[in-house]
Amino acid sequence: MSRVSEVFSKGKAFIPFITAGDPDLSITEELVPAMAQAGADLIELGIPFSDPIAEGIVIQEADMRALASGVTTDKLFDSVKRIRQKTDVPLAFMTYINPVFVYGSERFIKNAAESGIDALIVPDMPFEEREELLPFCRKYGVELISLIAPTSKERIQAIASASEGFIYCVSSMGVTGVRTEINTDIREMVALVKETKDIPCAIGFGISTPDQAREMSKYADGVIVGSAIVKIAAKYGKDCVVPVCDYVREMKAAITG
Repeated sequence: MSRVSEVFSKGKAFIPFITAGDPDLSITEELVPAMAQAGADLIELGIPFSDPIAEGIVIQEADMRALASGVTTDKLFDSVKRIRQKTDVPLAFMTYINPVFVYGSERFIKNAAESGIDALIVPDMPFEEREELLPFCRKYGVELISLIAPTSKERIQAIASASEGFIYCVSSMGVTGVRTEINTDIREMVALVKETKDIPCAIGFGISTPDQAREMSKYADGVIVGSAIVKIAAKYGKDCVVPVCDYVREMKAAITG
């Protein structure tokens, strides 16, 4: 069983997302081990990008702050190596396909694996184009995580059958961001996946409150939260570690309650 699959063998998983380097990489290096101790089961590290098309304003602004603080892909690899000296929590990079191509796909995935990254999530890469990265992911032992959205419908089963690690279920259309309500039929999405393959499903995009997390965890194996955490980092800056970890504990308790 891979480290990513193992995450879901212990019950409902809480998966927080942070923008790496917001407010700077030294805080990211403190935050990741602290979140793991607070109950995060797998942590997504967003690679800052100047044109993050799937992101709402909260994560766009975080990307800008991180880039302004001098984050580069190579600095981020070094940062992950230092994080790995403090924690063995599974880590996934969330990135767009362009930075991977620009860096060189094989070089990027090799360096990610060597720094200690377990999985890769590329929201703007269509499932049909995953062969661009999959051979390198297999070669270096990085799991390429598939996404499904409410519009995937007839493709869900094809995506599920070829997926590994877990399926990232996008709960709402549009960009990332906090939502007051989530109207997608998550139960149906998850059922379609499970009919095809026994693979964990984690739900993200829009979840921000313990009540939403509790509700979503009834149907899924894990809950992913990004914008709500990035907002806390934006509010507290270099003092964000304690408030972020308080939030992680609250959300983890809500889904395992």
